[in-house]
Amino acid sequence: MRITQYTDYGLRVLIYLGLHRDEVTPMPAIANHYGISSNHLMKVTQQLTKLGYVESTRGRTGGLRLIRDPEEINIGKVVREMEPMDIVECFAADGHCVIEPQCQLKGILARALRAFIRELEQHTLAELLKNPYELNLLFAKTDANPSR
Repeated sequence: MRITQYTDYGLRVLIYLGLHRDEVTPMPAIANHYGISSNHLMKVTQQLTKLGYVESTRGRTGGLRLIRDPEEINIGKVVREMEPMDIVECFAADGHCVIEPQCQLKGILARALRAFIRELEQHTLAELLKNPYELNLLFAKTDANPSR
């Protein structure tokens, strides 16, 4: 199973904001630290705001801030909320496959997807932040090398 770049970026934003809990961080700063486009992150951060994980403020001193405790942010839930779970066409309501009525693959993939999500549900954002010093050192390297 592979999550989309959209969900990956969402998790990265949560990690960054979790490391900087006491700060309002401009979205371009997060994009710079990860070496990704601000435009790509814009939609992701809008979704995280809509889902109630992040607060977004506008203006000169605006930016993003995590509004839930990392212990309360379940990774499986975030992935379910951000990721399309139609991993094959026949999972979609409007999907169609000529062999669907007799296909055994759909059941196998559904069980695999449930196992994947069940594993992610065992973890919180707090677990991803257990090495804050090391993570911040890596972000500091992007500060020293802004051409990334």
